[in-house]
Amino acid sequence: MKSAAVAPVFANLQPTAVWGHFAMLCRIPRRSKEEGPLRDEIRQWAVARGLAAHVDAAGNLLIRKAASQGREGAPGVVLQAHLDMVCEKNTGSEHDFCRDPIRAVARDGWLIAEDTTLGADNGIGVALILAVLEARDLVHGPLEALLTVDEEAGMSGARGLAGGVLQGRLMLNLDTEEWGEFYLGCAGGLDVNVRRDGQAEPLPPECTCWRINLHGLRGGHSGVDIHAERGNAIKLLVRVLRDLESRLPLCVAALTGGTARNALPREASAIVALPVQQADALAASLASWESVLRQELLDVDPGVRIRFAATAAERVMSADDQAVWLASLHAAPHGVRRMSRRIPGVVETSNNLGMAALSPDGGACNFLVRSLIESGSAALADEIASLFALSGIAAEKSGHYPGWAPNPASPLLALCQSVYRREFASESTLQVIHAGLECGILAASYPDLDIVSFGPTIRGAHAPGERVEIVSVGHAWHLLTAILAAIASADSQGLCLPTVMTVTGASIA
Repeated sequence: MKSAAVAPVFANLQPTAVWGHFAMLCRIPRRSKEEGPLRDEIRQWAVARGLAAHVDAAGNLLIRKAASQGREGAPGVVLQAHLDMVCEKNTGSEHDFCRDPIRAVARDGWLIAEDTTLGADNGIGVALILAVLEARDLVHGPLEALLTVDEEAGMSGARGLAGGVLQGRLMLNLDTEEWGEFYLGCAGGLDVNVRRDGQAEPLPPECTCWRINLHGLRGGHSGVDIHAERGNAIKLLVRVLRDLESRLPLCVAALTGGTARNALPREASAIVALPVQQADALAASLASWESVLRQELLDVDPGVRIRFAATAAERVMSADDQAVWLASLHAAPHGVRRMSRRIPGVVETSNNLGMAALSPDGGACNFLVRSLIESGSAALADEIASLFALSGIAAEKSGHYPGWAPNPASPLLALCQSVYRREFASESTLQVIHAGLECGILAASYPDLDIVSFGPTIRGAHAPGERVEIVSVGHAWHLLTAILAAIASADSQGLCLPTVMTVTGASIA
């Protein structure tokens, strides 16, 4: 990769190789579907080091590294992570994700991006893989690095990977967010995209326009944090508007909220028109609603705020369009639908109303539905589509991806647990995650692939203030290199897994 000064925040972090690569990832923009410059730089870096590197038709980067001397006969291992990141920033931030580097600070043992997402999801996984490819002193068998694109916006990279490309039969996915846990299953899901054309009307005479902003919510990952019952800015603002239109002659000119399908919406805004004499009533109503919402969200989103300011608009939504949209969005489900009966403490089925954009000419919104069981996501997606069909709004289901079914008999998992126990003198735990991982898609194309996922501790993924625990990155590096060495050694053969294992407090037979 092109030589560039490493930002001071990374200079003293260990392991040096991992943090050096992560510093490079922070320097190069990599929003979903725009990973090309980063991918090309990594490919050139790999080729310069004598590694075979190839970009497939889907845009994924595959790099191969030969086995250590004498380990050529060891099982091949695929190291997998995704190149893209969720790009979220706080209101008022001037950060441009198409141009500006991520600015990180170290504080109290964490590396943090204060006003934007950090991209530790999944940049740390990529950095761990690049450090393995670069190292000359590691013991390992044949390695393949699969760096996928577009994971956060649709998983098209994993979907597009052709069968027969991967040669290894073991895969370590490095896209999890809790150190000390091995992941062996995840939810699948699909999108429900809703769209309706509108009939604009002129601004009523003698009306003043106001922009209402609802902000200050924590947001977060719509799979990892959906159970925390944090506020959804779109749902909350629609609730406020429904109340206002019941008591005031309110016309809606626009409503927007959320910026990513897989992030809990932190902010939403609306432009409304009211007769001039209703300004005081609007102010009083919004102050009252802010108090109500703060009390409701006291334990999860105490920072919720509602602010309004004068603005301008020439057109508003028709009365029918306004009524249909606000009623439909108000009734639409969001959040946890069902907790798993098989794995206590894990969400089985949920959906996230992640984005909405309404204007006088029409509108659209997106729901990301997830479930550990296929019938669960299908049923909830049908329910959402049926709700909007009642009011004549078209809903399209798309982007389905399969879940990753747990494999209790995984020899690779048994090896990973054994190495963890040896290296850290403690027991690891097992987890099935409600968030989506690419493992399910890859397993569908490569059914004989034995997959385990792990990584360092990351908090606040998909929201500004995302952070990664520095010491856990070092632990993940130590574990990764130890697992590779164990796979390459003779004593990695013949490991047996217990017939019953504990997964976050539940047994999977």
